[in-house]
Amino acid sequence: MISIGLENLADLGSSLKGKRLGLLSNQASTDCKLRHSRDILLAHYGSQLTCLFSPQHGFFSEKQDNMIESDHAKDPVSGLPVFSLYGETREPTSSMFEHLDVLLVDIVDVGTRVYTFLYTMAYCMTAAAEYGKQIVVLDRPNPVGNAVEGNILQEDCTSFVGLYPLPMRHGMTFGELALFINQEFEIGADLQVVPMKGYNSSMLFRDTGFPWVAPSPNMPTPETALVYPGQVIWEGTNCSEGRGTTLPFEFVGAPFWEHDPIMEKLAATDLPGCYLRPLVFQPTSGKWAEEPCVGFQIHVANAVSFLPYRTSIALLQAVMLCYPEEFSYKQPPYEYEFERLPMDLILGDMTLRKGLEQGEAILDLEKKWKPALDEFKDIRQKYLLYDA
Repeated sequence: MISIGLENLADLGSSLKGKRLGLLSNQASTDCKLRHSRDILLAHYGSQLTCLFSPQHGFFSEKQDNMIESDHAKDPVSGLPVFSLYGETREPTSSMFEHLDVLLVDIVDVGTRVYTFLYTMAYCMTAAAEYGKQIVVLDRPNPVGNAVEGNILQEDCTSFVGLYPLPMRHGMTFGELALFINQEFEIGADLQVVPMKGYNSSMLFRDTGFPWVAPSPNMPTPETALVYPGQVIWEGTNCSEGRGTTLPFEFVGAPFWEHDPIMEKLAATDLPGCYLRPLVFQPTSGKWAEEPCVGFQIHVANAVSFLPYRTSIALLQAVMLCYPEEFSYKQPPYEYEFERLPMDLILGDMTLRKGLEQGEAILDLEKKWKPALDEFKDIRQKYLLYDA
């Protein structure tokens, strides 16, 4: 089994001695024995831990959907203040950072550009640089491994689900991302990463031997994380992404879908490593609540060859072309954006959306974004901490 950054606190030596500590975490921030990082820090540093910060979904990951905010609170275990970074503000304020000298970041990520925890960390890094504080990232696995896939975010599509020109699957750990962002975008934070031990970047989460704790309400298993880099795009449509079912993001569909016409369209694109099993499901909440949805479950047969982004945009295009009257995009607001189309923010490139609408072959679309993706791969190489 690997050891994560949280379990390697001793590597920090005496560097935190006498310093006031803050912790950015949520309920998934546990060690291999499921002890929370707050409790471990209290055991190691006692009263030096002065405050907690929580990302989207709240400290206990209790908030179900997007744009459901969390209030500041008091931690019932430690009595410490919990500052919400998904409520009245998404950026730490100077008054919050007055409580600390060092902010420890211990967050479970899912390796996808649109997962907002990444940008909460980035805002904390920016605040640390501005207020003269230190950031220490306690590294954790990227549950979907080191594979890179998708188009690079374009500047006119930046938002809280995409602040930096990353592909949908970036193939980096949180520690590597922090180093990448801090240097490439000149944030200039006083940054340190506590790396993992025994970790290989090609590992998927099940390979690590580490227990999975859901980082957000609709990320119940590592298998959810495998499909999420593609299936998240359905949030920008009137089709159900499986919220309100037992398998969010693995299920996708809508009442107006039909299996055979969609499968006929999909036959034009090679979709390795997975099976799309026809089914009907009935969400208990969210889109199409209590209505039968015709759709598919994505079964990942080979996680190494599986291409979640290709699979989901191919399915999206098939639905667009089969049901032009019934299919529609979700309208704003979406993640604090009140004007631009949510689908553009999720895909990160308006020309990609238009190409899908026009029926352009998926593999041709991939060829267009390949040069920028290759450039990203070259740049990120400087920040990788682990052998493949």
